[in-house]
Amino acid sequence: MPGIENSLPFGIPEALEQLGGLALREQSMESVLQAVVDLAKQVLPGNPESSISLLVNDKATTAVSTGRLALDLDESQYSRGYGPCLHAAATGQITEIPDMATEQRWADYCRTAAERGSGSSLSVPLPIHEGVMGALNTYARMPYAFDDEARAAAQRFAPYAGVAVANMHAYQSARDMAGNLQIALESRAVIDQAKGILMERHKLTPDQAFQALASVSMRTNTKVRDVAEQLVLTGSLDPDNSGWN
Repeated sequence: MPGIENSLPFGIPEALEQLGGLALREQSMESVLQAVVDLAKQVLPGNPESSISLLVNDKATTAVSTGRLALDLDESQYSRGYGPCLHAAATGQITEIPDMATEQRWADYCRTAAERGSGSSLSVPLPIHEGVMGALNTYARMPYAFDDEARAAAQRFAPYAGVAVANMHAYQSARDMAGNLQIALESRAVIDQAKGILMERHKLTPDQAFQALASVSMRTNTKVRDVAEQLVLTGSLDPDNSGWN
């Protein structure tokens, strides 16, 4: 994501506007994921490292990370088969460890995390469908690093990663089918179109427009791409939510 480094320092609202301003059709799926974790590292407290964990057919991998700490702690959980990032991905629940030194859940993992320099962590599930689960993980170097603002920001970062992961998985799963790349590109294009409609209709920022799409996606268990396509084709974002129609 060009230009991030030169725009620092900035805060959480500016970071969300950076993500909201991404033209998804112009970005690789991997670059969107990297932008999410880079921004999480830069604006969340506790001098953190961030990563995105994916769980596909019970196999966990780290798609992107900002540093060795995040990658090591992800892999420590994968080798055990449990931990906060896996719990968040599998259950869809935000999972926070306020203090690695005193946490009783996953006690052996937490001891390892504390020894490696993490004081607390926050894992936010990604809104992904098609049988893929994931989490945005932030490992802070101090205990009790996350306040309400940080938790809210992490939750707002997650839908951007969710869209990229869903597109990436759809492409990888269908890579032997003709036209799969075009489908992925069209998916990102229709989301950008829908964002533009909402921005014009309701005077929203790019981030607010995307969050509106993501909110309907999560509430109705519908892919963001399908919510966006409905809006582009019919002019209605959600028939059950007249506030956005």
